Amino acid sequence: MDGVDRLFGLDLQLLVDTCIELIAVFVLFTALSYLLFNPAREFLKKRQQRIQDEMEFAEKEKTDAVNLKAEYTKKISEVNKEAEAILSESRKKALKKENDIVGSAKEEAARIVDRANKEVELEKSKVKDEVKQEMISLASLMAGKVVAASMDEKQQAELIENTLKEMGDKTWQN
Repeated sequence: MDGVDRLFGLDLQLLVDTCIELIAVFVLFTALSYLLFNPAREFLKKRQQRIQDEMEFAEKEKTDAVNLKAEYTKKISEVNKEAEAILSESRKKALKKENDIVGSAKEEAARIVDRANKEVELEKSKVKDEVKQEMISLASLMAGKVVAASMDEKQQAELIENTLKEMGDKTWQN
């Protein structure tokens, strides 16, 4: 019965060896899984976590960058507005200063013209007085010569006195 009892050429020894080999492969697979696959899984899990953390960090940095850009844009806008306000204020001050200077110059010019007019009037008055004095002395001289021939000293004094009274202050102020 040697060759006939076996099913497909399998004997008991072969079945036992196969079972032992299967148990050994299972034990070896479990041991290798514990020793090799678990550390590899842990390594991959840590790597995946590190990548996830880096992506979250990058997203946070991107958000911070967007916020900083918005803040920077806002500050630039405020600085531009402030610069425009300063320039506008400077223009107003310069215009006011210009108006003050022009007003002062006009006032000074008016004072100079007024002073010059007063000096001209004073000179006119002096010239009039001098002309009047010259006319009086000339008239006195001529009258003196005419009267000297026909009048005595008392009559001359009386004539001069009457003439001066007739002329009065109005004649000297014109």
